[in-house]
Amino acid sequence: MAEIRAAGGVVWRPGVAGVEVCLVHRPRYGDWSLPKGKLEPGEHPLRAAVREVAEETGVRATPQIRLPGTSYRSEGQPKLVDYWSMRAVAGGGFQSGTEVDDVRWLTVDDAVRLVSYPHDAEVLAAFAALPPVTGAIVLARHGHAGKRGSWSGPDSGRPLDAQGWAQAYALAPMVALVRPVRLLSASARRCVQTLDPAAALLDLPIEVDGDLDEPRPGQNRAECVLATASRLAALGAAGEPVAVCGQGKVIPGALEHLAGRPGEFTTPKGGGWLLAFTGDHLLATDRL
Repeated sequence: MAEIRAAGGVVWRPGVAGVEVCLVHRPRYGDWSLPKGKLEPGEHPLRAAVREVAEETGVRATPQIRLPGTSYRSEGQPKLVDYWSMRAVAGGGFQSGTEVDDVRWLTVDDAVRLVSYPHDAEVLAAFAALPPVTGAIVLARHGHAGKRGSWSGPDSGRPLDAQGWAQAYALAPMVALVRPVRLLSASARRCVQTLDPAAALLDLPIEVDGDLDEPRPGQNRAECVLATASRLAALGAAGEPVAVCGQGKVIPGALEHLAGRPGEFTTPKGGGWLLAFTGDHLLATDRL
């Protein structure tokens, strides 16, 4: 039997008594739950989560960190729901309908008491146990750019190929989910081009930053890895969402350094991560 895939979020905002989270009431089931909904064909779960939150609550929210998913049976079918913590950035557009007829903002404790299902309470408990997320970064590796040996010019000038441009255009709406205020790129042409569609979508300039570059011939790789890690930590500590495009020889090592542990941080071309920071400390990595 096919598994139902859905996604949603613990949407939060600062309140008088502390953090408030959003619950929805579904008249069809007579329940209170976290906002969520089914993925559209081919849709990334993170995009679905942000879209469903907006559709059900009228709240525009930016994802910050992945929360534990839930798995259960719905009307006889297995169902998997992915969740992210999301900060509300705009609202006021809720309209009562047949799917959701009421929205409430509550403290986490009150929300745990109100939700109708234990699995929602478990997601809320995981959210409550997190340190505050103060910064979010989308970190991408540049798209496909052909083979190094087939390019006659300097490697820094090697452009994206058709596959790379397709990856860049697919990446742009993922970048937009975090509503970045800055776009930063390593100096290689293929890195800048990978952010071009996002820059057009968001009407933001691309800032070229040499601290994100992989080592040139004769340059110490470890120094470049540390430079990239330090730059990411500083961007995370700044407290504003940003998007960064870097290179494959430094991204894995930089993430290992920031995470303080070895890990599987190899990043395919056109792939990336959602990084959550508390201050300059990397709190979580979520592979996109």
